[in-house]
Amino acid sequence: MYRLLKTEGRAKRGEFETVHGTIQTPVFMNVGTAAAIKGAVGTDDLSNLKCQVQLSNTYHLHVRPGDKIVKQLGGLHKFMVWDKPILTDSGGFQVFSLTTLRKIKEEGVYFNSHVDGRKIFMGPEESMQIQSNLGSTIAMAFDECPPSKADRTYIENSVARTTRWLYRCADEMKRLNSLDDTINKNQMLFGINQGGTLNDIRIEHAKIISELDLPGYSIGGLAVGETHEEMYDVLDHVVPYLPKNKPTYLMGVGTPANILEAVDRGVDFFDCVLPARNGRHAHVYTNRGKMNLNNAQYELDDRPITEDCNCPTCQRYSRAYIRHLFKAKEMLAMRLCVMHNLYFFNNMTEEIRTALDNGEYAAYKKMRLDGFEELDGKRNKK
Repeated sequence: MYRLLKTEGRAKRGEFETVHGTIQTPVFMNVGTAAAIKGAVGTDDLSNLKCQVQLSNTYHLHVRPGDKIVKQLGGLHKFMVWDKPILTDSGGFQVFSLTTLRKIKEEGVYFNSHVDGRKIFMGPEESMQIQSNLGSTIAMAFDECPPSKADRTYIENSVARTTRWLYRCADEMKRLNSLDDTINKNQMLFGINQGGTLNDIRIEHAKIISELDLPGYSIGGLAVGETHEEMYDVLDHVVPYLPKNKPTYLMGVGTPANILEAVDRGVDFFDCVLPARNGRHAHVYTNRGKMNLNNAQYELDDRPITEDCNCPTCQRYSRAYIRHLFKAKEMLAMRLCVMHNLYFFNNMTEEIRTALDNGEYAAYKKMRLDGFEELDGKRNKK
């Protein structure tokens, strides 16, 4: 499934074959939580923005419209008109973020819907069943995401439970993939490494879950309050203990600088809401850092966001026009900036792959990080 094509230091260049197409890695996955990119960006747009993988959320789609409805409509690919890979996260992060609305038990989690307050139960089997109904390409294991600063005893107990849940997820996915009415009988399960910022727990957990020989492994529970330096330290310690011949996915990360640093540490897969979220608030990414198009300095600026960018926005529209759209509260403003930002992230990971192909990643990383300094006077690693 995963072919390691080249390495440079710990950085990996690979291909990951799936039933919905081959993913070139490193890859940035575009986040469409409720089966849509926020900012009025459709799947036809994603194809033009170099998107390889779309990511949707198990919890949100279970609550609305309901995973059984999606299954009746032919699965998530048909529902949202997307024929490339889709990764669904397990719902665990969202469930565990509902701290005042949930109760954790060994069998799973009892919680109240954030939409209508109704009581819901989700455990490993239920998460796998929901993701099977959605028919995604890659399903994430149901895990507990403990607070990054939780005490050692809490994290040890949480990680042990996550391990037990992973075995249950694997058994349930095997069962579901054997059923006649399953939409995607080739659905793959990724395990999740947890342990907060305690590297000894992280390493031991990585060793244990690697024994399951799953199609891929992710690192969860980061970008949840710890510093960038702490995150990089965890990656330095734990990635070497995850299988090198499988994709490694850093969940919920991150900024362009985060991605460059994590690739250098052996990570293949990334996802983050920042491109869409920032775009909806007029913050756009460039090779020199972020720009805020609401600023008055762009009122008469007839240049594109980035003059050497080939995204649909930069090919047609000026900074001045986009700023006007935000001031006029036109939805088009959000759409144009989200498209630019998604293109920026997808194009950057394409450039990363090319640099790795040519054995020039170290030079590329330095060039990009140095470039980010130009706009704000400081390196955007922190």
